[in-house]
Amino acid sequence: MIRAAMAMWRERSQQLIGLTKQVDEEEREKVIEQIEQLLDDRDKLQAHIVQPFTAEEEEAGRELVQLEKEVQLNLARFMKDIRVNIVEAQAKKENMSSYVNPYGNINQDGAYYDTKQ
Repeated sequence: MIRAAMAMWRERSQQLIGLTKQVDEEEREKVIEQIEQLLDDRDKLQAHIVQPFTAEEEEAGRELVQLEKEVQLNLARFMKDIRVNIVEAQAKKENMSSYVNPYGNINQDGAYYDTKQ
């Protein structure tokens, strides 16, 4: 018999994997909140998963370890996508400001020095 905490951990992990595959930018805030909630739930469940384990729980634990690797990869990819979107938004903002004020980013390298005097 597998402990309820391990079964809930598996369920939460599968939900995380499903959420990280949704990359709809319009609903990203909701997805991030759901991911945070699921991670908090898993954090609370971790305290209930302690030794000794039965043979069935050992097998389930190996499955959970593999599932955890997939969760970590998906979360890393999700964060990378968010970072890319932030960089694109910043580049777009800088590009728009250069159209509004084309001479705003000119560096002033100092005073003019006339060598002919």
